[in-house]
Amino acid sequence: MTRTGSCLCGAVQFTATLSSTSLGACHCGMCRKWAGGPYVSVGTTAVDFAPSQSLQTYASSPWAERGFCSACGSSLFYRYLGGGPPGSIHLAAGTLDDLSGLKLEHEVFVDKRPDAWKFAGELKGRTEAQLMGKA
Repeated sequence: MTRTGSCLCGAVQFTATLSSTSLGACHCGMCRKWAGGPYVSVGTTAVDFAPSQSLQTYASSPWAERGFCSACGSSLFYRYLGGGPPGSIHLAAGTLDDLSGLKLEHEVFVDKRPDAWKFAGELKGRTEAQLMGKA
Protein backbone atom coordinates (compact mmCIF):
# COMPACT_ATOMS: atom_id res chain seq x y z
CA MET A 1 0.00 0.00 0.00
CA THR A 2 1.52 3.31 -1.09
CA ARG A 3 0.73 6.61 0.61
CA THR A 4 1.94 10.18 0.35
CA GLY A 5 2.47 12.62 3.17
CA SER A 6 4.19 15.74 4.40
CA CYS A 7 4.98 17.91 7.38
CA LEU A 8 2.65 20.74 8.45
CA CYS A 9 4.25 23.39 6.22
CA GLY A 10 4.84 21.07 3.25
CA ALA A 11 8.61 21.61 3.15
CA VAL A 12 9.15 17.85 3.64
CA GLN A 13 7.13 15.55 1.41
CA PHE A 14 7.34 11.79 0.94
CA THR A 15 5.93 8.70 -0.72
CA ALA A 16 5.91 5.55 1.39
CA THR A 17 5.13 1.88 0.98
CA LEU A 18 3.41 0.80 4.18
CA SER A 19 4.30 -2.59 5.64
CA SER A 20 0.75 -3.14 6.94
CA THR A 21 -2.53 -1.42 7.72
CA SER A 22 -1.79 -1.61 11.44
CA LEU A 23 -1.10 1.55 13.43
CA GLY A 24 0.80 1.36 16.70
CA ALA A 25 1.11 3.75 19.62
CA CYS A 26 4.16 4.22 21.83
CA HIS A 27 3.91 5.57 25.37
CA CYS A 28 7.62 5.72 26.26
CA GLY A 29 8.86 8.95 27.81
CA MET A 30 10.84 9.99 24.73
CA CYS A 31 7.89 9.51 22.36
CA ARG A 32 5.51 11.35 24.70
CA LYS A 33 7.86 14.35 24.85
CA TRP A 34 8.55 14.25 21.10
CA ALA A 35 4.93 13.85 19.97
CA GLY A 36 3.19 15.69 22.81
CA GLY A 37 1.23 12.50 23.57
CA PRO A 38 1.37 8.92 22.38
CA TYR A 39 3.39 8.56 19.17
CA VAL A 40 1.04 6.87 16.69
CA SER A 41 2.86 5.43 13.70
CA VAL A 42 2.79 2.99 10.82
CA GLY A 43 5.65 0.80 9.64
CA THR A 44 7.08 1.06 6.15
CA THR A 45 9.08 -1.06 3.76
CA ALA A 46 10.27 1.96 1.77
CA VAL A 47 10.10 5.74 2.06
CA ASP A 48 11.16 8.23 -0.58
CA PHE A 49 11.62 11.74 0.79
CA ALA A 50 11.63 14.55 -1.77
CA PRO A 51 14.87 16.54 -1.54
CA SER A 52 14.51 19.12 1.23
CA GLN A 53 16.93 21.00 3.43
CA SER A 54 14.20 21.03 6.08
CA LEU A 55 14.39 17.26 6.71
CA GLN A 56 16.54 16.82 9.81
CA THR A 57 17.24 13.96 12.21
CA TYR A 58 17.98 13.73 15.90
CA ALA A 59 19.78 10.72 17.43
CA SER A 60 17.46 10.12 20.38
CA SER A 61 19.20 6.93 21.54
CA PRO A 62 22.09 4.66 20.51
CA TRP A 63 19.65 2.55 18.46
CA ALA A 64 17.30 5.11 16.85
CA GLU A 65 16.88 8.52 15.33
CA ARG A 66 13.85 10.72 14.85
CA GLY A 67 13.10 12.76 11.76
CA PHE A 68 11.49 16.18 11.82
CA CYS A 69 10.98 19.30 9.74
CA SER A 70 13.31 22.12 10.79
CA ALA A 71 10.93 24.70 9.28
CA CYS A 72 7.67 23.85 11.10
CA GLY A 73 8.83 21.34 13.73
CA SER A 74 6.58 18.47 12.65
CA SER A 75 7.57 15.03 13.95
CA LEU A 76 7.91 12.80 10.88
CA PHE A 77 9.44 9.42 11.68
CA TYR A 78 11.27 7.09 14.04
CA ARG A 79 14.06 5.03 12.43
CA TYR A 80 15.82 2.06 14.02
CA LEU A 81 19.61 2.19 13.69
CA GLY A 82 20.19 -1.06 15.59
CA GLY A 83 18.35 -3.27 18.05
CA GLY A 84 15.53 -3.71 15.55
CA PRO A 85 15.24 -4.14 11.83
CA PRO A 86 18.03 -1.78 10.64
CA GLY A 87 16.65 1.19 8.73
CA SER A 88 13.07 0.36 9.67
CA ILE A 89 11.08 3.61 9.51
CA HIS A 90 7.87 4.20 11.43
CA LEU A 91 6.10 7.24 9.99
CA ALA A 92 4.01 9.49 12.21
CA ALA A 93 0.47 8.53 11.20
CA GLY A 94 -0.72 12.13 11.21
CA THR A 95 1.71 13.05 8.42
CA LEU A 96 -0.06 10.76 5.93
CA ASP A 97 -2.42 12.44 3.47
CA ASP A 98 -4.82 9.47 3.61
CA LEU A 99 -5.44 7.34 6.72
CA SER A 100 -8.30 5.32 5.21
CA GLY A 101 -8.02 1.59 5.76
CA LEU A 102 -5.58 1.95 8.66
CA LYS A 103 -6.51 0.85 12.17
CA LEU A 104 -4.92 1.35 15.59
CA GLU A 105 -4.16 -2.22 16.71
CA HIS A 106 -1.28 -2.25 19.19
CA GLU A 107 0.60 -0.16 21.71
CA VAL A 108 3.96 -0.45 23.45
CA PHE A 109 5.23 0.75 26.82
CA VAL A 110 1.70 0.24 28.15
CA ASP A 111 3.12 0.29 31.67
CA LYS A 112 4.23 3.90 31.03
CA ARG A 113 0.88 5.03 29.57
CA PRO A 114 -0.80 7.83 31.54
CA ASP A 115 -4.33 6.98 32.64
CA ALA A 116 -5.71 9.89 30.62
CA TRP A 117 -4.54 8.32 27.34
CA LYS A 118 -6.20 4.92 27.45
CA PHE A 119 -7.58 4.10 24.00
CA ALA A 120 -11.10 2.75 23.54
CA GLY A 121 -11.41 -0.92 22.63
CA GLU A 122 -9.00 -3.79 23.08
CA LEU A 123 -5.50 -3.38 21.69
CA LYS A 124 -2.51 -5.70 21.80
CA GLY A 125 -0.03 -4.29 24.29
CA ARG A 126 3.53 -4.82 25.46
CA THR A 127 5.26 -3.45 28.53
CA GLU A 128 8.74 -1.94 28.58
CA ALA A 129 10.19 -5.19 29.97
CA GLN A 130 8.48 -7.28 27.28
CA LEU A 131 9.65 -4.97 24.51
CA MET A 132 13.23 -4.87 25.75
CA GLY A 133 13.34 -8.64 26.16
CA LYS A 134 13.57 -8.54 29.94
CA ALA A 135 10.29 -10.28 30.73
